[in-house]
Amino acid sequence: MDFTRYSVDQFFDEMFAGGDEPRAHYRRLFEALKNLSEEEYQAKQKAVDHAFLRQGITFTVYHDQEGTERIFPFDLIPRIIPAREWAYLEEGLIQRVTALNLFLEDLYHDQKILKDGIIPRHVVDSAEHFRPEMKGVKVPQGIYVHICGSDLIRGADGGWYVLEDNARCPSGVSYMLENRQAIKRAFPRFFPRAGVAPVANYGDELLKVLRHIAPNNNPDPTVVILTPGPYNSAYFEHCFLARQMGIEIVEGRDLIVQDDRVYMRTTRGLQRVHVIYRRLNDDFLDPCVFRRDSMLGVPGIMRAYQAGNVALANAVGTGACDDKVMYYYVPRMIKYYLDQDPILPNVETYLAGEAKDRQYILDNLDKLVVKSANEAGGYGMLMGPKATKEEIEEFRLKIIDNPRNFVAQPMISLSRVPTWSKEHGVAGRHVDLRPFILYGDKPRIVPGGLTRVALRPGSMVVNSSQGGGSKDTWVLREDDAPAEEGSAAPSQSI
Repeated sequence: MDFTRYSVDQFFDEMFAGGDEPRAHYRRLFEALKNLSEEEYQAKQKAVDHAFLRQGITFTVYHDQEGTERIFPFDLIPRIIPAREWAYLEEGLIQRVTALNLFLEDLYHDQKILKDGIIPRHVVDSAEHFRPEMKGVKVPQGIYVHICGSDLIRGADGGWYVLEDNARCPSGVSYMLENRQAIKRAFPRFFPRAGVAPVANYGDELLKVLRHIAPNNNPDPTVVILTPGPYNSAYFEHCFLARQMGIEIVEGRDLIVQDDRVYMRTTRGLQRVHVIYRRLNDDFLDPCVFRRDSMLGVPGIMRAYQAGNVALANAVGTGACDDKVMYYYVPRMIKYYLDQDPILPNVETYLAGEAKDRQYILDNLDKLVVKSANEAGGYGMLMGPKATKEEIEEFRLKIIDNPRNFVAQPMISLSRVPTWSKEHGVAGRHVDLRPFILYGDKPRIVPGGLTRVALRPGSMVVNSSQGGGSKDTWVLREDDAPAEEGSAAPSQSI
């Protein structure tokens, strides 16, 4: 493959520090790719694309007039993270999820952090996903966020930043696992020698977390995954995880509540359910408590939950932490509950709900990224430097009308990874990273994550619904890491 025309421009490049020499942890892969013809590479890419099509590795695009399901684009050149760097990320993410859990426990019980003025009470009272119904409810093992997907980016300075936390129903882990299988098939001779930490045990680790929260420490609980159904954007993932864990996948109509206990309808009659990994937002979970028009949920399930007869992952009310206004206060949570400085910093953030910040935002809309507090998937966002005057004015009116609903951040020049395209050959494309943090008997992270890549030249939007794709994420094992700077690495066939 031809890297001679590759340019890092002014961005932080994951493979090259500058010039044409790769970073030490990329050197072995770089040498292997150089020895691969573009025809061979394209043949491997084509084989992977066909495999994804056959396996139905898709996602759903809402409001798309051309069709709802698409193959998730996958680029074969992986993103590599050295072991020591991963250890730093791991420590920072565990610190963060620990603080988020302590915050939610406090929020739904004593609210000390509000009484001490660390977080303004009005921020919580106005949070769209704060659930007063959870006040005083004791959740199993005191854990609220069992699965968290915090999005990380690396800026132009090479430093890592937390972009947002996904504490309700984070998705994408199935693509992390399928990407790894694809890369193993594409590079069968090279991959085993690359020193990459495995991710295949994610399903086992997730099942351990779910069994850990079974009511009354039941040693043999029935665990199910609750899906909204095949029209949900992440339905492929729901089915995939059910297969990985060897558990039933159910819809709301498959469950019934009797005597504050949850049962699953089976061909042999009703079967008691103890733990539910629900991929259904709070709003639709129980029409007796939340949205009365919900056809997706289970009437009475909140009664069973509040009585302690069934465990839900993630806990009801964790969406309060997905609020992008609440994200602003996470460093304060870490200091308040753990008496520590944040290991991973937030991106600098301005709150439109605060008068001084709001004026700054309105004066600098053409320079900032503005986000709606509770949108996801790249929706409800203004990329100021790339927006038209009409789009900027539209957002100005929205912010003035409902300032609580908006935050703004400076435009971060996301790092880039070499990515293949038919039109441009190997070229730099911007990426982010979503690792998945599991919290059972203790927090743990499978070494990897979903690297999302903006496939369009110059685009900073990595979401699949906005034209993004993904890459495999290689976390190197310490002992098997490639040679450091200055030592030659042999070229290898892949």
